[in-house]
Amino acid sequence: MAKILIIDDERAIRSTLREILEYEDYQVEDVDNGIDGLEMIAKNDYDLVLCDIKMNRMDGMEVLTEGLIIKPDLPFIMISGHGTVETAVEASRKGAFDFISKPPDLNRLLITVRNALDRGSLVIETKVLKRKVSKVRPILGNSQSIGKIKETIDRVAPTDARVLITGANGSGKELVARWLHEKSNRSNAPLIEVNCAAIPSELIESELFGHEKGSFTSAVKQRIGKFESASGGTLFLDEIGDMSQSAQAKVLRALQESKITRVGGEKEIEVDVRVVAATNKDLLKEIEAGNFRMDLYHRLSVILIHVPPLSERKDDIVLLTQSFIDEICNDYGMPPKKISEAALDALKALPWTGNIRELRNMVERLIILSDKTITDNDVRAFANPSAPAHDANGSATSSQTDFNQFKNFQEYKDYAEREYIKFKLEKNNWNVSKTADDIDIQRSHLYSKIEKYGLKRGE
Repeated sequence: MAKILIIDDERAIRSTLREILEYEDYQVEDVDNGIDGLEMIAKNDYDLVLCDIKMNRMDGMEVLTEGLIIKPDLPFIMISGHGTVETAVEASRKGAFDFISKPPDLNRLLITVRNALDRGSLVIETKVLKRKVSKVRPILGNSQSIGKIKETIDRVAPTDARVLITGANGSGKELVARWLHEKSNRSNAPLIEVNCAAIPSELIESELFGHEKGSFTSAVKQRIGKFESASGGTLFLDEIGDMSQSAQAKVLRALQESKITRVGGEKEIEVDVRVVAATNKDLLKEIEAGNFRMDLYHRLSVILIHVPPLSERKDDIVLLTQSFIDEICNDYGMPPKKISEAALDALKALPWTGNIRELRNMVERLIILSDKTITDNDVRAFANPSAPAHDANGSATSSQTDFNQFKNFQEYKDYAEREYIKFKLEKNNWNVSKTADDIDIQRSHLYSKIEKYGLKRGE
């Protein structure tokens, strides 16, 4: 339901507009002066403001200017009983969505309100899409290891030196590869990514080098491989430790001679590609086990960059968490949530086996399930429900759920629902009305659940 603020010093106009808009199922608030209106804009999240121009204490144009400084994307519809072309032009120039004369025509008002709300939604969607298609996200962190990685990228990126990036899953290897390309002289050419672990061994050669029509049963037409597609740019070989031996041999030849041959073809094709590779495996151990070619390793590892796991740079969790909160709330079109110091300490105490990827997923879960401020109780309840809880020193506690106690799925669902309701009741000091609003169920329904599960205050 869209939330609209009316700012007008005429009670009759405010009442009329409010009645019309509430009849159309909009949530409406009103105020009789611009100063109070700006305070409400700063404190609340409105989807639209209807603002009179001629008012006591503060002129409507001033309210428009100040309001757009507070909330740049908030649509304003200006209304006035002394409407002129000059006034409408000035309002538009200052950022108003539209201008309506008093007394407002009902149909014109409703159409303008609907269009303004649609425009507000489009602005938010556009911002989200722009961020999603932006080339590279920043590498966040103030730790010494991250500083060293940034420095290495700045030194290496302008060259054509091959780079091997190592690190655990979810630690940010792909982001390092993207920045190497972004800061290189090849940034205007494509960055082509290949996940070697996701492609079956019998298809990896066709994926990398392409194939000619009829070269194998399903080769119904010629295909251009990733090496050719990346020519002039960068080829990122992710999880290269999982590449088959035959493909390794061909990649080695391509790196040595800057030439490739399509599967089923005879013609040699010259390619100009910078190769950046990444792996979560210890390639030296893979070489000893006979799974990886030593000569290929030395070709790839001109520059070595190791991305440390999140557990080794926990001081960066605060910066990463706040960045994820801003980003995810922006994606969902909601105001950024606050997070308490105790909650940040609780996040630092977790083991983070999934690294940055796990942290982002947990922050998203906390944003969805918590209230306006994320607390340490929220972290313990929602951050990683499948893992054992940890104390301040990172030691596991005995609060992990024993799934063997449940005979069937319904028993587990009842248990989870009981624990969730109990947690919310305790969080709200057993205020049933507030808890019902918090978890979005009817109060009578919540009373039934309390009775069903035999919940009692202080148990």
